[in-house]
Amino acid sequence: MRLAARLAACPRRRRAQAGARFFAQLSRPGQAFVPVALSTLGLFRASSRHTRNVMTEAMAAIRKSLSEPRRLPGLSLLRVIVLLLVALLFVPAAQASEARTLLKLINLYRQASPLCDGRQAPSLGALAADGRLARVLVASEVQLQRELKRAGYQAARVQVISLAGSTNVNAVMSALKQRYCGPLLDPHYSEIGVLRRGKTWQLILAQPLLSPSLGDWQQAGRAILQQVNQARAIPRNCGGQAFAAAAPLTWNARLARSALAHSRDMAARNYFSHTDKGGSDAGVRAQHAGYRWRRIGENLAAGQGSAKQAVVGWLASPTHCPNIMNPHFTEMGAAYAVNPESDALIYWTQVFGTPR
Repeated sequence: MRLAARLAACPRRRRAQAGARFFAQLSRPGQAFVPVALSTLGLFRASSRHTRNVMTEAMAAIRKSLSEPRRLPGLSLLRVIVLLLVALLFVPAAQASEARTLLKLINLYRQASPLCDGRQAPSLGALAADGRLARVLVASEVQLQRELKRAGYQAARVQVISLAGSTNVNAVMSALKQRYCGPLLDPHYSEIGVLRRGKTWQLILAQPLLSPSLGDWQQAGRAILQQVNQARAIPRNCGGQAFAAAAPLTWNARLARSALAHSRDMAARNYFSHTDKGGSDAGVRAQHAGYRWRRIGENLAAGQGSAKQAVVGWLASPTHCPNIMNPHFTEMGAAYAVNPESDALIYWTQVFGTPR
Protein backbone atom coordinates (compact mmCIF):
# COMPACT_ATOMS: atom_id res chain seq x y z
CA MET A 1 0.00 0.00 0.00
CA ARG A 2 2.98 2.38 -0.19
CA LEU A 3 2.11 3.42 -3.76
CA ALA A 4 -1.49 4.17 -2.83
CA ALA A 5 -0.40 6.18 0.19
CA ARG A 6 1.98 8.29 -1.92
CA LEU A 7 -0.62 8.93 -4.61
CA ALA A 8 -3.15 9.88 -1.97
CA ALA A 9 -0.81 12.67 -0.78
CA CYS A 10 -2.09 15.27 -3.26
CA PRO A 11 -2.20 19.06 -2.63
CA ARG A 12 -5.72 19.26 -1.21
CA ARG A 13 -5.82 18.17 2.38
CA ARG A 14 -9.41 16.89 2.21
CA ARG A 15 -8.63 14.85 -0.88
CA ALA A 16 -5.51 13.40 0.71
CA GLN A 17 -7.26 12.46 3.95
CA ALA A 18 -10.28 10.96 2.22
CA GLY A 19 -8.07 9.12 -0.25
CA ALA A 20 -5.99 7.68 2.57
CA ARG A 21 -9.14 6.46 4.34
CA PHE A 22 -10.39 4.95 1.10
CA PHE A 23 -7.21 3.02 0.34
CA ALA A 24 -6.88 1.98 3.97
CA GLN A 25 -10.36 0.49 3.70
CA LEU A 26 -9.34 -1.39 0.57
CA SER A 27 -6.27 -2.75 2.29
CA ARG A 28 -8.27 -4.78 4.83
CA PRO A 29 -8.19 -8.44 3.81
CA GLY A 30 -11.56 -9.76 2.62
CA GLN A 31 -13.29 -6.45 3.25
CA ALA A 32 -16.01 -5.41 0.79
CA PHE A 33 -16.43 -1.78 -0.30
CA VAL A 34 -18.25 0.55 2.06
CA PRO A 35 -19.91 3.96 1.43
CA VAL A 36 -16.71 5.88 2.24
CA ALA A 37 -15.57 4.95 -1.27
CA LEU A 38 -18.45 6.91 -2.77
CA SER A 39 -17.84 9.97 -0.62
CA THR A 40 -14.17 9.86 -1.57
CA LEU A 41 -14.98 9.64 -5.23
CA GLY A 42 -17.06 12.77 -4.92
CA LEU A 43 -13.90 14.74 -4.11
CA PHE A 44 -12.37 14.00 -7.51
CA ARG A 45 -13.74 16.53 -9.97
CA ALA A 46 -13.35 15.35 -13.55
CA SER A 47 -13.11 18.26 -15.95
CA SER A 48 -12.52 16.64 -19.34
CA ARG A 49 -14.80 14.27 -21.23
CA HIS A 50 -12.25 11.47 -21.06
CA THR A 51 -11.76 11.92 -17.33
CA ARG A 52 -15.51 11.94 -16.73
CA ASN A 53 -15.80 8.67 -18.64
CA VAL A 54 -13.09 7.08 -16.50
CA MET A 55 -14.71 8.33 -13.32
CA THR A 56 -18.15 7.11 -14.45
CA GLU A 57 -16.75 3.68 -15.11
CA ALA A 58 -15.13 3.56 -11.68
CA MET A 59 -18.32 4.80 -10.02
CA ALA A 60 -20.39 2.12 -11.77
CA ALA A 61 -18.01 -0.59 -10.61
CA ILE A 62 -18.16 0.62 -7.02
CA ARG A 63 -21.96 0.91 -7.04
CA LYS A 64 -22.20 -2.61 -8.44
CA SER A 65 -20.00 -3.91 -5.64
CA LEU A 66 -22.16 -2.22 -3.02
CA SER A 67 -25.40 -3.56 -4.46
CA GLU A 68 -24.23 -7.17 -4.53
CA PRO A 69 -23.96 -9.26 -1.35
CA ARG A 70 -20.90 -11.15 -2.56
CA ARG A 71 -17.44 -9.75 -2.07
CA LEU A 72 -15.69 -7.98 -4.95
CA PRO A 73 -13.09 -10.22 -6.64
CA GLY A 74 -9.49 -9.09 -6.37
CA LEU A 75 -9.17 -8.47 -10.10
CA SER A 76 -12.20 -6.12 -10.15
CA LEU A 77 -10.89 -4.38 -7.06
CA LEU A 78 -7.57 -3.77 -8.78
CA ARG A 79 -9.38 -2.42 -11.84
CA VAL A 80 -11.30 0.11 -9.73
CA ILE A 81 -8.12 1.27 -8.01
CA VAL A 82 -6.38 1.71 -11.36
CA LEU A 83 -9.34 3.66 -12.75
CA LEU A 84 -9.30 5.99 -9.77
CA LEU A 85 -5.58 6.58 -10.01
CA VAL A 86 -5.80 7.23 -13.77
CA ALA A 87 -8.57 9.75 -13.14
CA LEU A 88 -6.42 11.51 -10.55
CA LEU A 89 -3.65 11.84 -13.11
CA PHE A 90 -5.97 13.12 -15.85
CA VAL A 91 -7.68 15.86 -13.83
CA PRO A 92 -4.61 18.17 -13.57
CA ALA A 93 -3.70 17.47 -17.21
CA ALA A 94 -7.21 18.35 -18.37
CA GLN A 95 -7.23 21.58 -16.36
CA ALA A 96 -3.82 22.55 -17.76
CA SER A 97 -5.12 21.94 -21.29
CA GLU A 98 -8.14 24.16 -20.62
CA ALA A 99 -5.87 26.89 -19.25
CA ARG A 100 -3.83 26.77 -22.48
CA THR A 101 -7.02 26.97 -24.53
CA LEU A 102 -8.19 30.00 -22.56
CA LEU A 103 -4.83 31.70 -23.11
CA LYS A 104 -5.14 31.15 -26.88
CA LEU A 105 -8.60 32.73 -26.86
CA ILE A 106 -7.31 35.70 -24.85
CA ASN A 107 -4.43 36.28 -27.27
CA LEU A 108 -6.72 36.04 -30.29
CA TYR A 109 -8.97 38.59 -28.60
CA ARG A 110 -6.07 40.96 -27.93
CA GLN A 111 -4.88 40.76 -31.52
CA ALA A 112 -8.35 41.32 -33.04
CA SER A 113 -8.58 45.03 -32.09
CA PRO A 114 -11.98 44.57 -30.41
CA LEU A 115 -14.43 47.06 -28.94
CA CYS A 116 -14.07 47.68 -25.21
CA ASP A 117 -16.40 50.04 -23.36
CA GLY A 118 -17.46 51.52 -26.68
CA ARG A 119 -13.92 52.18 -27.91
CA GLN A 120 -11.86 50.36 -30.52
CA ALA A 121 -8.82 48.87 -28.86
CA PRO A 122 -5.50 48.68 -30.72
CA SER A 123 -4.16 45.30 -31.79
CA LEU A 124 -1.88 44.00 -29.05
CA GLY A 125 0.85 41.42 -28.83
CA ALA A 126 0.33 38.01 -27.29
CA LEU A 127 0.57 37.49 -23.55
CA ALA A 128 3.33 35.06 -22.60
CA ALA A 129 2.45 32.34 -20.12
CA ASP A 130 4.60 32.27 -16.99
CA GLY A 131 4.29 29.18 -14.83
CA ARG A 132 5.13 31.10 -11.66
CA LEU A 133 2.01 33.24 -12.08
CA ALA A 134 -0.09 30.11 -12.63
CA ARG A 135 1.03 28.64 -9.30
CA VAL A 136 0.07 31.66 -7.18
CA LEU A 137 -3.36 31.47 -5.53
CA VAL A 138 -4.21 34.74 -3.78
CA ALA A 139 -7.04 36.25 -1.76
CA SER A 140 -5.66 39.72 -0.96
CA GLU A 141 -3.19 42.33 -2.20
CA VAL A 142 -0.80 41.63 0.68
CA GLN A 143 -0.92 37.91 -0.01
CA LEU A 144 -0.37 38.55 -3.73
CA GLN A 145 2.90 40.39 -3.17
CA ARG A 146 4.08 37.77 -0.67
CA GLU A 147 3.25 34.86 -2.97
CA LEU A 148 4.82 36.50 -6.02
CA LYS A 149 8.02 37.04 -4.05
CA ARG A 150 7.94 33.44 -2.88
CA ALA A 151 7.50 32.29 -6.49
CA GLY A 152 10.50 34.38 -7.56
CA TYR A 153 8.47 36.71 -9.81
CA GLN A 154 9.24 40.45 -9.79
CA ALA A 155 6.40 42.51 -11.22
CA ALA A 156 6.39 46.18 -12.11
CA ARG A 157 2.59 46.00 -12.45
CA VAL A 158 0.10 43.24 -11.68
CA GLN A 159 -3.66 42.59 -11.66
CA VAL A 160 -5.69 39.59 -10.52
CA ILE A 161 -8.97 38.54 -12.14
CA SER A 162 -11.16 35.89 -10.50
CA LEU A 163 -14.22 34.23 -12.02
CA ALA A 164 -16.44 31.47 -10.66
CA GLY A 165 -19.37 29.44 -11.90
CA SER A 166 -18.34 27.59 -15.04
CA THR A 167 -15.87 25.01 -16.27
CA ASN A 168 -16.57 25.82 -19.93
CA VAL A 169 -13.67 27.72 -21.48
CA ASN A 170 -15.82 29.56 -24.03
CA ALA A 171 -18.23 30.69 -21.30
CA VAL A 172 -15.30 31.94 -19.22
CA MET A 173 -13.91 33.84 -22.20
CA SER A 174 -17.31 35.43 -22.84
CA ALA A 175 -17.49 36.58 -19.22
CA LEU A 176 -13.96 38.00 -19.42
CA LYS A 177 -14.87 40.04 -22.51
CA GLN A 178 -17.97 41.43 -20.83
CA ARG A 179 -16.48 42.24 -17.42
CA TYR A 180 -12.73 42.57 -17.84
CA CYS A 181 -12.01 43.78 -21.37
CA GLY A 182 -10.04 46.71 -19.92
CA PRO A 183 -7.40 44.65 -18.10
CA LEU A 184 -7.20 42.08 -20.92
CA LEU A 185 -6.53 44.87 -23.42
CA ASP A 186 -4.16 46.87 -21.23
CA PRO A 187 -0.90 47.30 -23.18
CA HIS A 188 1.09 47.38 -19.95
CA TYR A 189 0.61 43.66 -19.38
CA SER A 190 2.74 41.16 -21.26
CA GLU A 191 2.62 37.99 -19.14
CA ILE A 192 -0.14 35.89 -17.65
CA GLY A 193 -0.79 32.94 -15.36
CA VAL A 194 -4.04 30.98 -15.52
CA LEU A 195 -5.11 28.80 -12.59
CA ARG A 196 -8.31 26.78 -12.37
CA ARG A 197 -9.70 25.13 -9.25
CA GLY A 198 -13.03 23.43 -9.97
CA LYS A 199 -15.36 26.14 -11.27
CA THR A 200 -13.12 28.97 -10.10
CA TRP A 201 -10.64 30.61 -12.47
CA GLN A 202 -7.85 32.98 -11.53
CA LEU A 203 -5.90 35.07 -14.03
CA ILE A 204 -2.85 37.09 -13.03
CA LEU A 205 -1.80 39.72 -15.56
CA ALA A 206 1.66 41.16 -15.04
CA GLN A 207 4.31 43.45 -16.40
CA PRO A 208 7.65 42.04 -15.24
CA LEU A 209 10.66 44.01 -14.24
CA LEU A 210 13.40 43.90 -16.85
CA SER A 211 15.70 40.93 -16.43
CA PRO A 212 19.08 41.92 -14.95
CA SER A 213 20.70 39.58 -17.49
CA LEU A 214 18.97 41.23 -20.46
CA GLY A 215 22.21 42.58 -21.96
CA ASP A 216 22.38 45.12 -24.78
CA TRP A 217 20.08 44.92 -27.79
CA GLN A 218 22.50 42.81 -29.84
CA GLN A 219 22.99 40.27 -27.05
CA ALA A 220 19.22 40.05 -26.59
CA GLY A 221 18.70 39.80 -30.33
CA ARG A 222 21.08 36.87 -30.63
CA ALA A 223 19.40 35.26 -27.61
CA ILE A 224 16.15 35.47 -29.57
CA LEU A 225 17.87 33.84 -32.54
CA GLN A 226 18.99 30.97 -30.33
CA GLN A 227 15.50 30.52 -28.85
CA VAL A 228 13.92 30.63 -32.30
CA ASN A 229 16.27 28.03 -33.75
CA GLN A 230 15.54 25.74 -30.82
CA ALA A 231 11.82 26.14 -31.57
CA ARG A 232 12.31 25.52 -35.31
CA ALA A 233 14.14 22.27 -34.60
CA ILE A 234 10.91 20.67 -33.33
CA PRO A 235 7.65 20.11 -35.28
CA ARG A 236 4.79 22.08 -33.74
CA ASN A 237 1.26 23.37 -34.26
CA CYS A 238 0.74 27.11 -34.56
CA GLY A 239 -2.93 27.55 -33.79
CA GLY A 240 -4.49 24.98 -36.09
CA GLN A 241 -1.61 24.91 -38.58
CA ALA A 242 0.96 22.11 -38.43
CA PHE A 243 4.62 22.85 -39.17
CA ALA A 244 7.46 20.43 -39.68
CA ALA A 245 10.87 21.14 -38.19
CA ALA A 246 12.71 23.83 -40.15
CA ALA A 247 16.33 24.69 -40.82
CA PRO A 248 17.98 27.18 -38.43
CA LEU A 249 18.03 30.87 -39.26
CA THR A 250 21.20 32.95 -39.50
CA TRP A 251 21.80 36.41 -38.09
CA ASN A 252 21.62 39.34 -40.50
CA ALA A 253 22.98 42.71 -39.38
CA ARG A 254 20.76 44.73 -41.76
CA LEU A 255 17.60 43.06 -40.49
CA ALA A 256 18.84 43.66 -36.94
CA ARG A 257 19.29 47.40 -37.65
CA SER A 258 15.79 47.51 -39.11
CA ALA A 259 14.43 45.83 -35.99
CA LEU A 260 16.30 48.22 -33.71
CA ALA A 261 15.05 51.30 -35.56
CA HIS A 262 11.44 50.19 -35.27
CA SER A 263 11.74 49.24 -31.59
CA ARG A 264 13.27 52.63 -30.81
CA ASP A 265 10.55 54.42 -32.73
CA MET A 266 7.77 52.56 -30.90
CA ALA A 267 9.40 53.19 -27.53
CA ALA A 268 10.04 56.87 -28.17
CA ARG A 269 6.60 57.59 -29.64
CA ASN A 270 4.65 55.21 -27.38
CA TYR A 271 2.81 53.07 -29.92
CA PHE A 272 2.69 49.42 -30.93
CA SER A 273 2.13 48.62 -34.59
CA HIS A 274 3.69 47.00 -37.64
CA THR A 275 3.05 50.27 -39.46
CA ASP A 276 5.19 53.12 -38.15
CA LYS A 277 4.06 56.71 -37.74
CA GLY A 278 5.43 57.52 -41.17
CA GLY A 279 3.31 54.81 -42.80
CA SER A 280 6.15 52.36 -43.52
CA ASP A 281 5.78 48.63 -42.98
CA ALA A 282 8.41 45.96 -42.31
CA GLY A 283 9.31 45.56 -45.97
CA VAL A 284 9.96 49.27 -46.48
CA ARG A 285 11.99 49.52 -43.28
CA ALA A 286 14.13 46.54 -44.31
CA GLN A 287 14.83 48.18 -47.66
CA HIS A 288 15.81 51.41 -45.92
CA ALA A 289 18.28 49.35 -43.87
CA GLY A 290 19.84 48.07 -47.11
CA TYR A 291 18.27 44.60 -47.13
CA ARG A 292 17.16 43.37 -50.56
CA TRP A 293 14.52 40.81 -49.84
CA ARG A 294 12.44 38.23 -51.65
CA ARG A 295 10.34 37.43 -48.57
CA ILE A 296 9.90 39.46 -45.36
CA GLY A 297 8.10 38.99 -42.05
CA GLU A 298 7.94 40.67 -38.65
CA ASN A 299 6.99 39.83 -35.07
CA LEU A 300 6.45 42.47 -32.40
CA ALA A 301 6.17 42.20 -28.63
CA ALA A 302 5.89 44.73 -25.83
CA GLY A 303 6.43 44.45 -22.09
CA GLN A 304 8.32 41.15 -21.89
CA GLY A 305 11.31 41.51 -19.60
CA SER A 306 13.56 39.01 -21.37
CA ALA A 307 14.29 37.56 -24.80
CA LYS A 308 12.99 34.18 -23.64
CA GLN A 309 9.62 35.56 -22.62
CA ALA A 310 9.29 37.46 -25.89
CA VAL A 311 9.75 34.19 -27.81
CA VAL A 312 7.38 32.34 -25.46
CA GLY A 313 4.71 34.91 -26.28
CA TRP A 314 5.28 34.62 -30.02
CA LEU A 315 5.11 30.83 -29.94
CA ALA A 316 1.83 31.04 -28.02
CA SER A 317 0.31 33.28 -30.68
CA PRO A 318 -1.41 31.71 -33.71
CA THR A 319 -0.35 34.69 -35.85
CA HIS A 320 3.28 35.03 -34.69
CA CYS A 321 4.26 31.38 -34.37
CA PRO A 322 3.95 30.73 -38.16
CA ASN A 323 6.64 33.34 -38.83
CA ILE A 324 9.00 31.51 -36.49
CA MET A 325 8.29 28.13 -38.10
CA ASN A 326 8.14 29.33 -41.72
CA PRO A 327 10.67 27.17 -43.63
CA HIS A 328 11.00 29.80 -46.38
CA PHE A 329 12.72 32.32 -44.10
CA THR A 330 16.48 31.94 -43.89
CA GLU A 331 17.67 35.01 -41.93
CA MET A 332 16.57 37.20 -39.07
CA GLY A 333 17.50 40.13 -36.88
CA ALA A 334 15.99 41.24 -33.58
CA ALA A 335 16.32 44.06 -31.06
CA TYR A 336 14.62 45.84 -28.19
CA ALA A 337 14.33 49.43 -26.98
CA VAL A 338 13.31 50.80 -23.59
CA ASN A 339 11.47 53.96 -22.59
CA PRO A 340 10.42 54.22 -18.91
CA GLU A 341 7.80 56.82 -19.86
CA SER A 342 6.06 54.56 -22.38
CA ASP A 343 3.09 52.28 -21.70
CA ALA A 344 4.91 48.97 -22.21
CA LEU A 345 8.40 50.05 -21.02
CA ILE A 346 10.18 47.72 -23.50
CA TYR A 347 9.46 47.02 -27.18
CA TRP A 348 10.72 44.03 -29.17
CA THR A 349 11.00 43.67 -32.93
CA GLN A 350 11.97 40.52 -34.82
CA VAL A 351 12.41 40.72 -38.61
CA PHE A 352 12.60 37.62 -40.81
CA GLY A 353 13.89 37.65 -44.36
CA THR A 354 14.84 35.69 -47.42
CA PRO A 355 17.33 37.63 -49.58
CA ARG A 356 17.18 38.01 -53.33
